[in-house]
Amino acid sequence: MGPLAGIRIIELAGIGPGPMAAMLLADMGATVLRIERKEPADLGVKRELKYNLLLRSRRAIALDLKDPRAIALVLRLLRKADALIEGFRPGVTERLGLGPQACLAENPRLVYGRITGWGQDGPLAHVAGHDINYIAVTGVLDAIGRAGQPPTPPLALVGDFGGGGPYLALGILAAIIEARQSGKGQVVDAAVMDGVASMATAFFGLAASGAWQPQRGTNILDSGAPFYDVYPCADGQWLSVGPIERRFHELLLRQLGLDDDAIRELGDHQDRSTWPRLRTVLREAFARCTRDEWCERLAQLDVCVAPVHTLRDAAAHPQVKARATLLDIDGIMQPAPAPRFSRTPNATPTAPQPPDTEALKDWLDPGELAALGLES
Repeated sequence: MGPLAGIRIIELAGIGPGPMAAMLLADMGATVLRIERKEPADLGVKRELKYNLLLRSRRAIALDLKDPRAIALVLRLLRKADALIEGFRPGVTERLGLGPQACLAENPRLVYGRITGWGQDGPLAHVAGHDINYIAVTGVLDAIGRAGQPPTPPLALVGDFGGGGPYLALGILAAIIEARQSGKGQVVDAAVMDGVASMATAFFGLAASGAWQPQRGTNILDSGAPFYDVYPCADGQWLSVGPIERRFHELLLRQLGLDDDAIRELGDHQDRSTWPRLRTVLREAFARCTRDEWCERLAQLDVCVAPVHTLRDAAAHPQVKARATLLDIDGIMQPAPAPRFSRTPNATPTAPQPPDTEALKDWLDPGELAALGLES
């Protein structure tokens, strides 16, 4: 099921953006075979396989990629693949015998997807780094945080899982479409650093125009504006507030109990000189009721207010429930595949599976399996 049904992808095991890209493609119907290591590697957080949700919806086999027989098997599998995903440092797959030249020689239509933090070239290409480093050099990390405070690491959502995995998946799909026209594969060089910069395109434009102040926490979208921020309620729970447009802003103020005279007295909410007084009004107003009381009062109005949920309680929100945005799969709540398709809907994700040579039956015929000594 899914619009990518029939697409075949080999994924060389890694962490972060590579598995994210593979999950996105598998969620949309691609058949993805993950090549795991024979021995567990030091890949950061250790947890049970069932909780490693980035590995869902695909099967795996375990191979020692230092064994020439394993390399020969991967090359054989690539004959039937549309794409390969690898997330090693530059030059590693070449040394293994699985670099682009070797793989494209086996399958000239193959799309060779590479994901790294710094990219395949440049002075840092071979240097270790993580999400926080990649977003730092682009200027994006410096822009995130409150006024007078240090930059705030924004989870790995901005880097690995924003500028990394999705951009690799997009590049792979674009290259597959092109390969079906030209008959020729190519290398997709996806760098987390590049993707993060791309995601920030609008903000680079704002900064160039002078509309975005370089001091963090002083702009409309970075917690500087009182009408785009979070506020504690009487019960200590939080509300997100974002009525940027005038009509939404004035409607919210009326719902908070302000009359026309009081609203006029506050002045134009886009005028920075009004922000300190407006922030006090909003903070005091939201502190008068609980979060749920405010949600009940404001939920159906165009005031751009929503509760701040935790990862554990987000599934209870009515909109999340109505859209089935979060699914319970084998007792683990997790996001549903996105986006959605009207004619070729995505299948429900399946739980991560341990490596099993049975996975090869989706790729090799009985004769090939027998030659490898893997027949049933």
